[in-house]
Amino acid sequence: MKNWARSTSVLAALILFASVGIAKGQDGQSKTPPTPAKAVLLNWNDVGGRLVTMAQDWPEYKYSYKLTPEVRTFQQVVLHIAGSNYDMINRMAGSKVGVAANDPPVSQYKTKADVVAYLKKSVEDGAALAEKQGDAGVTKNLADWIGYIEHMGEHYGLLVAYYRASNMVPPESRPKK
Repeated sequence: MKNWARSTSVLAALILFASVGIAKGQDGQSKTPPTPAKAVLLNWNDVGGRLVTMAQDWPEYKYSYKLTPEVRTFQQVVLHIAGSNYDMINRMAGSKVGVAANDPPVSQYKTKADVVAYLKKSVEDGAALAEKQGDAGVTKNLADWIGYIEHMGEHYGLLVAYYRASNMVPPESRPKK
């Protein structure tokens, strides 16, 4: 019962945040709040898209950069995100959709293009799963969806630190044209 109440509260918050974002862009026009699946999809694609943009933007020669010797390289963080995405996707789909590994080996994704493609595909496959599940499936798996969206968001923040420590401005923080 506690998990159901928590999931319902989280779903309500997710819908609220998504609907606020939609309303902000509508010049005062009111809009119906998104369905659970749409709210998850909006948030998944937002954070995932930011990460893909960072992976594309970050210079390839700096993919081996670390904030400190004890942490993952930029490349390893991106691979970790994609591998974790596939962990969730494969469990929910009940089949192997992509390579799920907490920390996929860099040797399997040697170039920037390989890493970007793997991350991008994990975000696309996650979005496709949310669409396929619809409201009933997303609601049933809401704790997983929110946890993995949060996971991507936490690593987005980490990658922002990589940018700042390298005297670079993250794409999302740059002036809009």
